[in-house]
Amino acid sequence: MSESLPSLGGVEQSALLRLLNQAGARAILAEEAPDLGLAEPRPFPFLAIVGQIEMRIALLLAVINPAVGGVLLIGPRGTGKTTAVRSLTNILPDVEVSDCDEGVLPEDLNHENARLLYPDCYEKYHTGQSISHYEPVKLVELPLNARLEDVVGGINERIAVQQQRIRLERGILARADNHLLYIDEVNLLDDTIVDAILDAAAQGSYTVRRGAMSGTYRSRFVLIGSMNPEEGRLRPQILDRFGLRVNVRGLTTKEERLEVYRRVRGYRQNVTQFLRQWEIPTAEVRDEILLARELLKQTTLSDEAMDIALTLVHDLGIDSHRAEYTLFEAARAYAASDGRDVVTAQDIRAIAPMALRQRRSEFMTRFFESQQEEDEQIRARIDELIG
Repeated sequence: MSESLPSLGGVEQSALLRLLNQAGARAILAEEAPDLGLAEPRPFPFLAIVGQIEMRIALLLAVINPAVGGVLLIGPRGTGKTTAVRSLTNILPDVEVSDCDEGVLPEDLNHENARLLYPDCYEKYHTGQSISHYEPVKLVELPLNARLEDVVGGINERIAVQQQRIRLERGILARADNHLLYIDEVNLLDDTIVDAILDAAAQGSYTVRRGAMSGTYRSRFVLIGSMNPEEGRLRPQILDRFGLRVNVRGLTTKEERLEVYRRVRGYRQNVTQFLRQWEIPTAEVRDEILLARELLKQTTLSDEAMDIALTLVHDLGIDSHRAEYTLFEAARAYAASDGRDVVTAQDIRAIAPMALRQRRSEFMTRFFESQQEEDEQIRARIDELIG
């Protein structure tokens, strides 16, 4: 029986008292929670995607070995780029997440200055308390209207105004640590923000400085970008920073396009039933990724594979040294995913187009040729003067 406000001297409650009684805490708690329209994210199964083998291989290699340097998907609208990226979270093993304000993991406490750098977490850890937990991998999507402060972090303005104290707030890059960072329409993003993201992804950490305050945050995420070339090109400097590039086109056969329709229709009609059909294959792929990550630690390149890869890069006239690095790391992930610990020439052959396409620059080739002609003219004139 609900508690009510007492009457005053036996007099019947007034309308005001009845209103206060109805607005009590118990009355509020007794009400059913309103439907806020929030939905649980239930992405399309990764294995249910029809075709697009190269795109799916590239994404798998990037999550098996983040050293690949991320993936850039290039293609027109409606070809499944965003669907494939969002479906990755279902096939990835859980990741370790810190429970400390500083974002510290047990491995960080092996640092010689850990007691001074992270006093609270250090004490908790060495008294037997847990400082981390495991949770599913998240897909952090970067909005096109994001500011630089949103991306790297900055001073918390609300706390500064209300509490009169300065505190650095982590940005999107720090929150994406150990997760996936997805940038849709990366060619439309501000260049300053793209540069900050690429630098953080390459270094695995970044530093924010605001006046006398500074903070260094981990940013070990898998970077995935997508773009429609009809809407603008990507700067060569940014293009070079993505490890693998995949050209995503629409499926060409009637059978494949019909199967896309059937699966999408089945997914939209009954999401739960559709996802249940792919539960076992999805769990198997998750286990395979775990095994590949462990095998990757001991996977090496054969002499033949290294020689062929280096010769290929030289013959193509590619200047960027990221070409070999990406090619080797992607080939190691490819071999590990196949259960092998030695990279062969066939692994190089399978990965080379994704790792090397769009890395040649006709402009730079013409530039160096013109410079060589000028150098020869200078040397010829000097020889004449000396002679």
